Amino acid sequence: MGGQPHARAMLTGGLRCIHGADVSAGGQCARMIPMTFRTTRWTTLAAGSATTLLIAGCGAGSADETDTAAEGNGLTVLAGFYPLEWAASRVGGDLASVSSLTPPGAEAHDLELTPQDVAAVSEADLLVYIEGFQPAIDQAAESEAGDSAWEAGQAANLTLTAEDEGHSEEEEGHSDDEADSGEEAHADEEIVDPHFWLDPTRLADVGDALAERMAELDPDNAATFEENAAAMRADLEELDGEMQEALADCSVDTLVTSHDAFGYLGDRYGFEVVGISGLEPSEEPSPAGLAEIAELVGERGVTTVYTETLVDPAVAETVASEAGVETAVLDPIEGITDESAGDDYLQVMRANLETLQQGQSCA
Repeated sequence: MGGQPHARAMLTGGLRCIHGADVSAGGQCARMIPMTFRTTRWTTLAAGSATTLLIAGCGAGSADETDTAAEGNGLTVLAGFYPLEWAASRVGGDLASVSSLTPPGAEAHDLELTPQDVAAVSEADLLVYIEGFQPAIDQAAESEAGDSAWEAGQAANLTLTAEDEGHSEEEEGHSDDEADSGEEAHADEEIVDPHFWLDPTRLADVGDALAERMAELDPDNAATFEENAAAMRADLEELDGEMQEALADCSVDTLVTSHDAFGYLGDRYGFEVVGISGLEPSEEPSPAGLAEIAELVGERGVTTVYTETLVDPAVAETVASEAGVETAVLDPIEGITDESAGDDYLQVMRANLETLQQGQSCA
């Protein structure tokens, strides 16, 4: 089972596809139970020049880091959220001052930037982010970062998408003319799944590309960045090997998770992933959708429904209760808190592995 491609499902309406698959030719797509459309929360960045917003006490500690860069003590790197911060810290080592724009304990999808954050983006040597994952950072990257913005998604090769079909329940009250005019726009609309870091091999690829980008900014230390990325890759490939072996023979091959964050993990290790919510935790399912998932749990012999550390577990617990199964915490590692089952990415992924071995009844 481990390492083999596997169909995926997200119960938010439409299709879950491997990017570029030809549906008409039998590409790797699976019809999903329609529920709700993905909603995107856009935030408004502070107006005016960023130079007027340099205020002491920046929420991400960026003002101090800007001073460090100005003194020639290394690169100042801002990351959108924890996995990118961890990768940048590993690659940059002592040659970079790295911090995350998402505070510890905050839900990364819902990030809103303060004026101080926006100013820090304009001053950083490098902004590492994933386009489409945190809209506020997308806006800051475009308006403030300039050439310092580095989008990690290309290096990660984001191949998984969700496709929306038809209209949500809220749109059903529109006139026929309105429905006809909007039908083409909604049909086949693809949403890229950004949660690549839950496949360690993709995170290793990002580390290699990040070393190349840092080398462009600091050529004198290019060899060190390359060595650091190689060490990071070795750690991630060791983790991947452990997961391949431990998850190769599991009795249950369907993962039912709080939100659809585990698609790349499922694709790597041979699980079908059913997200109770969509790619964003705020996409709450309908009562009918919850009932369908509970029924699916029974049909597929699922014994564990997975909750998360930074998301209210109530909806996942409702599904588990309706289906008469247990819950366990599976961490999407969008942030590290006191409740995390480890101090860094590697530790939490290994804790996730132990959880999956038990929850999926792996030999």
